[in-house]
Amino acid sequence: MKVSQSSPDVRCQPAAVCGFTLLELLVVIAIIGVLAALLLPALAKAKNQARSTQCLGNLRQLTLCCHLYAGDNDDLLPPNDSVVTPDGTPNGQTIASGVSWCPDHPQTDTNPASIQQGALYGYNNSPAIYHCPSDMATAQTTNGQPLTALRQRSYNLSQSVNGYSAYLNNYADAANLPAFSSLSQIQSPGPSDLFVFVDELPATQYDASFGMPPKGSTNYQAWQNCWFDMPSDRHSQGANLSFADGHIEHWHWQMAKVFTGYGQAVAAAEMPDYARLQNAMRQPL
Repeated sequence: MKVSQSSPDVRCQPAAVCGFTLLELLVVIAIIGVLAALLLPALAKAKNQARSTQCLGNLRQLTLCCHLYAGDNDDLLPPNDSVVTPDGTPNGQTIASGVSWCPDHPQTDTNPASIQQGALYGYNNSPAIYHCPSDMATAQTTNGQPLTALRQRSYNLSQSVNGYSAYLNNYADAANLPAFSSLSQIQSPGPSDLFVFVDELPATQYDASFGMPPKGSTNYQAWQNCWFDMPSDRHSQGANLSFADGHIEHWHWQMAKVFTGYGQAVAAAEMPDYARLQNAMRQPL
């Protein structure tokens, strides 16, 4: 008769060593590190893309407000009569004011009260659509001291959209700084090519209007190829824009946007960016 022998006990005995060795733990940690290095950039890119998508949605909503305003006001576009130039203070020097789509002080406002007084606010009473989620610029005191609160607004309305009428009465003329006053008037460029709102660089955002010298303007020969306002580059070295027909686009820039002073010369490498914006505005009559 065959006597069966019991199987050896493979469980850890008191004297046995169980678990990972140091080498195995180091290998696991190394693998986790490699996976993190591969995944984190992809996660950051996805997060930035989500913010850009939300920004585009904000611009679409603001442009829809412009259309609704025109529908209620005999086709007139919302007024864009807030004009400020830098004077060394956060709020700059006001040279024209009046009814505006947004009569705020973007560098110093810490609440949406001024936004709520704008001509467009009644068509969408969400202050959040005025701020890009990627805009980390903070407000300042009127003395230029930085605050912790984020700014209330990130977008400016093109000077081509019913802009500067109060300014024109005192400082320029419509032939050299032209704007469309009504929605149906928009042509050359047409509604699909005329930008309405743009994501602006915080350093140049003194008022609610995005201005630049029109191509060939005789009164602005000295300012040709100079920046008045600059678009942002916070979306993968690009900015988001909306257009008069209601569509939205992301534009990538050839060069990062760095503000060095009002009216700074356009660098040779960014001339394509400058010309692209200039061509998307109304040209001199």
